[in-house]
Amino acid sequence: MITLTDVHKAFGPNGVLQGVNLTIPKGQSMVIIGGSGTGKSVLLKCILGLVTPDQGTIALEGTDVTKTERDTFLARFGMLFQGGALFDSMRVWENVAFRLLHGAKALPKPQARDIAIEKLRRVGLTPDKADLFPAELSGGMQKRVGLARAIAAEPEIIFFDEPTTGLDPIMAGVINTLIREIVTEMGVTAMTITHDMSSVRAIADRVAMLHDGLIRWTGPVAEMDAATDPYLQQFIHGRADGPIESVR
Repeated sequence: MITLTDVHKAFGPNGVLQGVNLTIPKGQSMVIIGGSGTGKSVLLKCILGLVTPDQGTIALEGTDVTKTERDTFLARFGMLFQGGALFDSMRVWENVAFRLLHGAKALPKPQARDIAIEKLRRVGLTPDKADLFPAELSGGMQKRVGLARAIAAEPEIIFFDEPTTGLDPIMAGVINTLIREIVTEMGVTAMTITHDMSSVRAIADRVAMLHDGLIRWTGPVAEMDAATDPYLQQFIHGRADGPIESVR
């Protein structure tokens, strides 16, 4: 579905991506792992076109994303942002239906509201939450609203940016379960960036380890624990000693 070939990106002297090669198969859940500052978010922004790579190509089903009409390209994606990124001044249902209410193919408000309430039900929120404002919800509920918004327009591809950040272990488990169910039910291609290993094991079909701007290892999640790559093993087991330097 998505193919990255020799992707480089630097900001001044800081080479963040230094030749990333990665294939994300259609209909599978790929999770990108790596420590803070290793380039996971920059990689995501490159795919979305928010950042332009200095070198290399990113293709969506074989077509260079830089040569695709922008609105058509973005219409294929859904996104769950790390901090929720809900609009404080909009009610919950308006947040969920944001894409449905705007653009060339905007739906009438009553129809968009009905779809939003249906998506809220799918993530475990009752219709009475639809007319609340985000500030009136808990952090876990806000994350569910963000997930409902990500799936509202029936996207082919969904990106999850640190989906369990700021949540307690129980709510993180609930969100992981919801993500896995939704990805399976919708048959979408999913890409998640995270450093939470419980999320990796719950939602991944395949895993890729990004470190120092390169993919150090990639393979099925079932093969991750037996892999011999020292970067991967140090990261997934949280060891202080290994090739990944830690600040002491």
